[in-house]
Amino acid sequence: MSLGYAEKLSFIEDVGNVGMAEFFDPSHVFQEKVERLAGMIQKSKHMVVFTGAGISTSCGIPDFRGPKGIWTLQRQGKALPEASLPFHRATPSTTHMALVEFEKAGILKFLISQNVDGLHLRSGIPREKLSELHGDSFMEQCPSCGAEYVRDFEIETIGLKETTRRCSRAGCGAKLRDTVLDWEDALPPKEMDPAAKHCKMADLVLCLGTSLQITPACNLPLKCLKGGGKIVIVNLQKTPKDKKASLVIHGRVDEVMMGVVGMLNMRIPPFIRIDLFQIIITQALSLDKKYVNWTLRIASVHGKQAPLPFIKSVKVSFTESLSMKAAVLYDQPLHLKRRTARSTKHLDVFLSLQFSAGCKCTHADLKIPVDFEIPTDCLKEENDSIIEKLKERAVREPCCGQTAVVERRGILVPKSEVIVHAIITNIIEYGGSLEASSLSNGLLKRRNEGLIDSGICWKRTKGRKRTSRHRR
Repeated sequence: MSLGYAEKLSFIEDVGNVGMAEFFDPSHVFQEKVERLAGMIQKSKHMVVFTGAGISTSCGIPDFRGPKGIWTLQRQGKALPEASLPFHRATPSTTHMALVEFEKAGILKFLISQNVDGLHLRSGIPREKLSELHGDSFMEQCPSCGAEYVRDFEIETIGLKETTRRCSRAGCGAKLRDTVLDWEDALPPKEMDPAAKHCKMADLVLCLGTSLQITPACNLPLKCLKGGGKIVIVNLQKTPKDKKASLVIHGRVDEVMMGVVGMLNMRIPPFIRIDLFQIIITQALSLDKKYVNWTLRIASVHGKQAPLPFIKSVKVSFTESLSMKAAVLYDQPLHLKRRTARSTKHLDVFLSLQFSAGCKCTHADLKIPVDFEIPTDCLKEENDSIIEKLKERAVREPCCGQTAVVERRGILVPKSEVIVHAIITNIIEYGGSLEASSLSNGLLKRRNEGLIDSGICWKRTKGRKRTSRHRR
């Protein structure tokens, strides 16, 4: 079980209304409402989207207040079902990717989220167009220079505490902090100010999968009303803001968004997850100068002690003519020591990376040429360019396990070569769109029926005062 953020929240007695009943609009009403929403989006000049836990339930991440929500089960004294996947392998929903398409088309101007699962950022929403009000479980921030670091593993703390890593920006080196708020933490101006600004500018605020119960976040959408903007709420439960909305749709957000995308003649793009890792080969002469002692390491790009959560094990083998013993590495940090005669000028190392649960393929094979000559130059193309090319290739040839070299550099002391690889570990297709005539509220099959291990803990204690910074 991961150390999820909810497990680390300070205990609080009153979490508000839970166990809220779900409602589904009749199919013909649902279809009419989705058509109306599509028209409103098409006419909008400045659309803002406000999201809550309900957009991530189809990803396997439970909500909080629904019939099977975390706090609902807590109040009923029931245990949570076993998680089927770790939190860090959650993939974006249909809704997440529809919003990406809206942003690329210039329809979505700004996105505000109460979620800490990091899926908006991972899906492809630009950071400058996103406010994560409650933080991101996969992001660290430098309190000195403001640099942000998105990780492939869940940050171990919450409450804006110091983590074990430091800022890597030149001239800084300050200790990093997590970005997820605890109950008593105020909403950060860095996230709140642009959210409020865009809500005031909006002619349409679309609220997706949120109960709109908790202040001050739930009042952000109302800021559009003064300028003549409209609010649309899509949620399975009733909300306190329903009377302020021009349109309320009771249905699953994925079905609504897929219907809207179809009516606007758009398509939901695939989600392609790319993870990074580095291969480090360090060498040194033996004391008698006859051999080269070398160490192979498969490591995270996020620091020496950082985990590689998407790799379960690595099988290592070598050029057959050298008769070197193969090995399987299970325990992290993943490293292997070997010795070759000094006269050996070249060998090939073959790696079979075995992926962890949540990756769409079981393994990927790599061939690493080793010539024992440390490169004096540094191959470092623009990371974004390489990753975009890799994504484009994955769209043309949808196959996980494809790789690209992002960086290759030499280190003189200790004598080492570092090769950074990008690898595709997930490709999710969303089936394009639904035709208007095929909309049937509540009947769309979910992609992921299981629960993601978000490390949820449902303990409570008495005597905690409610603050204004509640979740969802």
